[in-house]
Amino acid sequence: MVAAGKLYVVVVMLLIATISNSVSADPDMLQDICVADYNNGVKMNGFACKENFSASDFFFTGLATPQSTNNTLGSIVTFAHVLQIPGLNTLGVSMARLDFAPGGLNQPHAHPRANEMLFVVYGELDAGFITTANVLVSKTIRQGEIFTFPRGLVHFQINNGKGPAAAIAAFSSQYPGREDIAPSLFASTPPVPNSVLSKAFQISYQEVNAIKSKLA
Repeated sequence: MVAAGKLYVVVVMLLIATISNSVSADPDMLQDICVADYNNGVKMNGFACKENFSASDFFFTGLATPQSTNNTLGSIVTFAHVLQIPGLNTLGVSMARLDFAPGGLNQPHAHPRANEMLFVVYGELDAGFITTANVLVSKTIRQGEIFTFPRGLVHFQINNGKGPAAAIAAFSSQYPGREDIAPSLFASTPPVPNSVLSKAFQISYQEVNAIKSKLA
């Protein structure tokens, strides 16, 4: 157990270092730090710098404990990006914790601004992404193993194991963004026209409305 804990810490540190130094999707920083000022009204790519800062601007406890997976999908994602840690502004990295009940799904989605590396803390996950040529690249990953998802490609994870699972994700952006495919198409505001969805998925208007009402 102690060895597994040490491996977990080492791998997470390597994930952060690798993404920060080689594949950052955000612009390079021009100063030591630029703690995000959430109250500044200036619109810019990122956040304006706060004049006064403290250690708490670089600290976050949200990934320390499992979160409840008592929901429709049986999974929960807890982000640690610039909206939780203002000190990440301009640093080009962020993380997330993923918790899964048995059978839990992190539904198909994409991160428009970041590559992702996923490290399994415990349990096992079936993970995959789809290329723009509609090729599925997938693998079962277990405790201590890593799977990588290229920026912008649709991907997912599902826990087909008998017990709970958890993973830590590292991103090459301070704010990777997330677009869930099903809600984007069937629960947008204003809604995507039924004619578009009916033709795209080759289903009836009645079926489109049934899906929309489920995701509303």
